[in-house]
Amino acid sequence: MISVADLVKEHRIPANFFDYGSYVKGDLEIGLLENRRGDRLIAVPDTLITSLYAGLAKETGQASRLVLFNCGKWWGKNFYTRFTESLEEYYSQSLAEMDMITFIQSLKECWKTHGWGKFEFDPQYQAQGFILIKTYNSPYVRKVEGNKMPSGYLEAGVLTSFFTRLTGRELLAVQTTCESLEAECNTYIVGLPERLGIVESFLAEGLDHAVILQRILK
Repeated sequence: MISVADLVKEHRIPANFFDYGSYVKGDLEIGLLENRRGDRLIAVPDTLITSLYAGLAKETGQASRLVLFNCGKWWGKNFYTRFTESLEEYYSQSLAEMDMITFIQSLKECWKTHGWGKFEFDPQYQAQGFILIKTYNSPYVRKVEGNKMPSGYLEAGVLTSFFTRLTGRELLAVQTTCESLEAECNTYIVGLPERLGIVESFLAEGLDHAVILQRILK
């Protein structure tokens, strides 16, 4: 005979895996943070991030942009693995079987729960080979004295690696608006490197996001 417990388990409707109240577990007495799978979490204070950016800029100069981007790529590769493993285990289905709405909503909630700000996915240019990502209140975007270029190199690296692994094609994320330059949000265009390599020169010319987007769409 089938038990009530088996029926409930078989037909349960999974809630949001990354809901903050269920996802983050902590013991304040011993200073331990874990997620619902038992993986360790770390709380990074804003002062540490600021100090790391300042130290990199002092020690490596302009090369700090590449250092941060490559750190982001490494982080994004590992983040993709943990993120997809969590979803596949929780929903009991492979990533290929999962609908896009569930995947994107989970990614948004994951981003917010980890304290990385707000994440938006815009697929309106997907047919032309690009997707737009917008982030708000990012802790990893810092104002650099005298810099007129977007500074979200770490986030760009994360997105580059994440979407490369998701699609199975080598992609690149380039930033065209930045909160450090008083924009409303950080905007990243994700697409093939050979189509986005020219964006940095457009930014150096002082072109805004709308103009850059129209040029690469042509």
